[in-house]
Amino acid sequence: MTDDFASRLKAEWFGNIRNDVLAGLVVALALIPEAIAFSIIAGVDPKVGLYASFSIAVLVAITGGRPGMISAATAATAVLMVTLVKDHGLQYLLAATVLAGVLQIGAGLARLGYVMRFVSKSVMTGFVNALAILIFMAQLPELTNVPWLTYVMVAGGLAIIYLLPRLTKAVPSPLVCILVLTAISLYFGLDLRTVGDMGELPSSLPVFMLPDVPLNLETFMIILPYSAGVAVVGLLESLMTASIVDDLTDTRSDKNRECIGQGVANLATGFIGGMAGCAMIGQSVINVKSGGRGRLSCFCAGVFLLFLIVVLGDWVAIIPMAALVAVMIMVSIGTFSWASLANLKSHPRSSSAVMLATVFFVIATHNLAIGVLVGVLLSGIFFAWKISQIFRVTSTLSADGTHRTYIVEGQVFFASADDFLASFDFKEVLDKVTIDLSRAHIWDISSVAAIDMAVLKFRREGAKVDLIGMNEASETIVDKLALHDKPGALERLMGH
Repeated sequence: MTDDFASRLKAEWFGNIRNDVLAGLVVALALIPEAIAFSIIAGVDPKVGLYASFSIAVLVAITGGRPGMISAATAATAVLMVTLVKDHGLQYLLAATVLAGVLQIGAGLARLGYVMRFVSKSVMTGFVNALAILIFMAQLPELTNVPWLTYVMVAGGLAIIYLLPRLTKAVPSPLVCILVLTAISLYFGLDLRTVGDMGELPSSLPVFMLPDVPLNLETFMIILPYSAGVAVVGLLESLMTASIVDDLTDTRSDKNRECIGQGVANLATGFIGGMAGCAMIGQSVINVKSGGRGRLSCFCAGVFLLFLIVVLGDWVAIIPMAALVAVMIMVSIGTFSWASLANLKSHPRSSSAVMLATVFFVIATHNLAIGVLVGVLLSGIFFAWKISQIFRVTSTLSADGTHRTYIVEGQVFFASADDFLASFDFKEVLDKVTIDLSRAHIWDISSVAAIDMAVLKFRREGAKVDLIGMNEASETIVDKLALHDKPGALERLMGH
């Protein structure tokens, strides 16, 4: 076990040192303007988002379940905090961050990471495409009402990003893009928007502090709705991002550990003056595309971020936003599933509808949770509809015309229960009816109620009814829930 742990530790932390460190530096540079922007969204000082990004990145690197994934302050959680900050102030946001962390730890301990198995591929594709579009849309303010040189710089940055890997992959092309464009801007004295224009960078290290709020039930009731929303959205985005990084790297992650890791990170972040965050699909893609694979990349991103803003803040402030816009456009292009457009023609219409609905609702609401929820619900409805169609009932009549055998095939559940009942002729005069369920499966209370109703209706018409062929699982649920063999069965059934 010890050898196993040691080898896993080495692989996750020190199996890709050079690329992880360089990728972490690229991510750190890209995180700074985003963290400032998210702070502005939430209505707080830039240092709240910057401290949060440092803390969350470092802690998730240690406690999270997905090596190579970047977590920090995000827009998805920031937008949920706007009203809380406006109505109650920063201290309540910090308290809500702590509570959100506690809720996420609880979700991890309850093993809720397994709910990802209910998210279909179509929802995942819609989620990715919506995020890609949102990432691109977030760059539009930096591309409107700006000097024409901005467009030249962005185009040059994209050229470096996409052409440099053809010559060499020794250094991540996004990092080269940032360094070259910054050097050009300084050398020629170009009048371009810079990182420093986004907001003042902090000049000191974060310190431990307790949220200055009353510790009573009233405070708890104020922050609980916000904490619950942040916890759900944060976990959802983190688990979705983990699945995407799983696919990008052909590796697996521990979703329950990731829930706990995100919780620990948010819990601690609330005590150093930071806002809640979660995994970032854009930054995770930057990390992976830059060669980052291990926990060291996320750890370095957090450490470099703090070093850059506290020690090298004056230098970071002069980085032109055009360089970071170019990097984020690369992320947007790389994140979008272009194959999904071609698949619209070949994939089932229901799958395409789920994907498009997920994209639409995420973009329309700017809320990832709502979009994914709509997608999951539609997936469930379409799946139930498809399964309900794989159902039929055939029958044979005995030679003397007194005994009919109904053969049920397929899945009997809430969506097929009505079709099940409609398949029987209750007015036919028979002495005996046999319902053969050997090729069927009984799933829920609706299907059991349908069986009860069928048996009782045949008995009311004077026929003896036999249920045969049930598998063990079906027999268990029927024995437990069925009413047709109990006194006053019809009255009890109609009373449901």
